[in-house]
Amino acid sequence: MPLAFDDSSVLTVLEPPERTVPLVFSSPHSGREYPPDFVAASRLDPQGLRRSEDSFVDELFVSALRWGAPLLAARFPRAFCDPNREPYELDPAMFSGQLPHYANTRSPRVAAGLGTIARVVATGAEIYRAKLPVDEAERRVAQYYRPYHRRLAALLDETRVLFGWSLLVDCHSMPSIGGPMDRDVGVSRVEVVLGDCYGASCAPLITQVAEDAFRARGYRVVRNAPYAGGFTTRHYGQPRHGSHALQIEINRALYMDEARHEKLPGFTQLAADLEGVVAALAELTRDHAFP
Repeated sequence: MPLAFDDSSVLTVLEPPERTVPLVFSSPHSGREYPPDFVAASRLDPQGLRRSEDSFVDELFVSALRWGAPLLAARFPRAFCDPNREPYELDPAMFSGQLPHYANTRSPRVAAGLGTIARVVATGAEIYRAKLPVDEAERRVAQYYRPYHRRLAALLDETRVLFGWSLLVDCHSMPSIGGPMDRDVGVSRVEVVLGDCYGASCAPLITQVAEDAFRARGYRVVRNAPYAGGFTTRHYGQPRHGSHALQIEINRALYMDEARHEKLPGFTQLAADLEGVVAALAELTRDHAFP
């Protein structure tokens, strides 16, 4: 059923000609439309603000459409509002005024400066020149965060109506070396990290098929370290209710210049390999149901 509000200014939904598999792909961190007032309020230049961006991930996974699955992507940047958090993971020190009583001010993400409204980018650099009014946090949650999750929930609901169950693949990229806000600071990372919340967010066979598909194409893969799955994976990954979720993290050095945010020649090959992974998951969901 179509939604009754227009969310096209804050997100993009790409639909296949026909939905033929119970898959939904999402890219919450590839948004690259930076509001001018946000840039003006920041102490960082535009390139500095992009350090938290999963650049081009929505393009890397666009092959999902050819396999009969929709792709949702945020248009707004993660540094502005992060939809892969609880709606109110907020740092009181960032705001002038009283946060709502239900705000989660003590999560590890907030402590790291990476809440729903981030204090820092991935390098640890402070974003803002001054405190934000609490009303600004409320506005971003209402106008950016909520529409993203309404649309994602609707896509998954539609999928379960069509197929009896759903598999969300939450698509991300990661810096090639652990940053100052990460547990693996200074460590060179493998090429792919699969996060299934240590087996809690999807059927084990789903993670195994994804891992096998990456390994067959020569990629080094680990599970759940340093990323086991963010809010999206935990929230929508409810296998007992026919809702499965898997997070995929791709090493940025495979496809982009991390300093300049420009595609490298390897982008095309990676996109082709990712289509192979998408195909493996699509074929799995045609052969097996996980209601």
